[in-house]
Amino acid sequence: MREIFVERNNDLLRIAIKDKGKLNRCFVEDISEAPNIGEIYKGRVKNIVPAINSIFIDIGLNKEAYMYYSRELKEEGIKKGDELLVEIIKEPINNKGAKVSRNISISGRYLVLTLGGKGISFSKRINSEEEKERIKSILKDIDGYGITVRTEAVHASEEDIFLEREEIFFEISNLINKLNYSLKLGKVYGENIILNKVIRENLNNECKIILNNEDDYIEIKNLVDKYENIKLEKYEGLRSLFDFYNIEKEILKLRHKKVALNCGGNIVIDKTEAMYVIDVNSAKNIKGNNFNKTIMETNIEAAREIGKQILLRNLAGIIIVDFIAMRDFSQKVEVMKELKEALSEDKGNVKVFPFTDLDLVQISRKRRGKSIYEYLEEPCKRCNSEGYVLKISYIENLIRNKIIKSLEESSITSFYIELDRNYEEVVRGDIFAFLKNIDALDKEIYLNFVDGIEGYKVEPLIFNNQKENLKMYKINQPEKYE
Repeated sequence: MREIFVERNNDLLRIAIKDKGKLNRCFVEDISEAPNIGEIYKGRVKNIVPAINSIFIDIGLNKEAYMYYSRELKEEGIKKGDELLVEIIKEPINNKGAKVSRNISISGRYLVLTLGGKGISFSKRINSEEEKERIKSILKDIDGYGITVRTEAVHASEEDIFLEREEIFFEISNLINKLNYSLKLGKVYGENIILNKVIRENLNNECKIILNNEDDYIEIKNLVDKYENIKLEKYEGLRSLFDFYNIEKEILKLRHKKVALNCGGNIVIDKTEAMYVIDVNSAKNIKGNNFNKTIMETNIEAAREIGKQILLRNLAGIIIVDFIAMRDFSQKVEVMKELKEALSEDKGNVKVFPFTDLDLVQISRKRRGKSIYEYLEEPCKRCNSEGYVLKISYIENLIRNKIIKSLEESSITSFYIELDRNYEEVVRGDIFAFLKNIDALDKEIYLNFVDGIEGYKVEPLIFNNQKENLKMYKINQPEKYE
């Protein structure tokens, strides 16, 4: 069974996906007014710059979006002042606005409709010609639209496929009406798009969705009510949903660079300023006498694990993989096949390029939300930002969960907390905010800053002699102010 966990706290949305109890995807998004991939806007052409083949578009936000000035647009005679629908295909970065496209599309569980496309195409994972013919007979072509059939359609009835096509077609028709009759520039489709898109793309025949937010629960209930074998559950606990279901522990493990392989080898994942680099090592895989077989075995297993880790850590941009050198071209074919298969669930977001002469493989993956590193880590101030430490906001959340768990289990209200000395300046600078964030304004806290620990430690204090030994670290409750 697939389990989807959706946790929303303040301005942060986290979604984790488990298959058969194993974590395989994790999405993290800051909730802000900035445009997100997949949202659709009504925009107005502000400027056309042929020298850089770009069109700049006002979409009702502070930064103008930009779009490639394609041959089709030139032939169409697009000009300054024209209004059009555009879809966000790349989020804004620094001073650069969002990149957009005229090829707007809306996806459902079984289908994707693209305005301006044509014909019916199928997911590469649908191999049955009989199934393709069955689905084609249901859909028929729609003039001015391209239809992409998703993998889940093979499990759907004729009625389900037809109804979804009509629903999406009606949605796009509404967007065209907004373009023609609304005077306002801005977003016309995509409220809560990240949550809806992840849920739609990851539903399967048997699925359970657990959410902690009432509004999200209602929205997803409306989305999945028509499907059988999809169970919804509302989490009501005080601890964060990810902590209660032990997902937090699994996420923390993703900070480790080295990932062991069952064969005895390992992969090492490093982040540079420009890209991610993944190195494959045979390490302890020396049990066999056949050197070529050992290399092949390690590379094959590494390819599977690399695909898994790219999706799990949400790595994006340029990714370089350094496999162990192979002499036989047929071995490279097999390794490439395994790598592509491991990334096949990424729904068209990733490209894998052939081996170079140095046995390097280049992967390009579209950015979608934060990588696990961006979410967990921040530059270390004590080493002039040359290293990384856990974000204090993340540590506060972990400590809060520890405190709540202790209260639930034994009603303890006194705690000794050790923090890495990296955090001393920021915590002492606003001790009230720290106590508030860990839900400890009404508790007895002993706080110490030390070197050589990974982040933090929390110890419940049960006996008076413990408190007496630690009295030098006791925090006097600061004045409660707004």
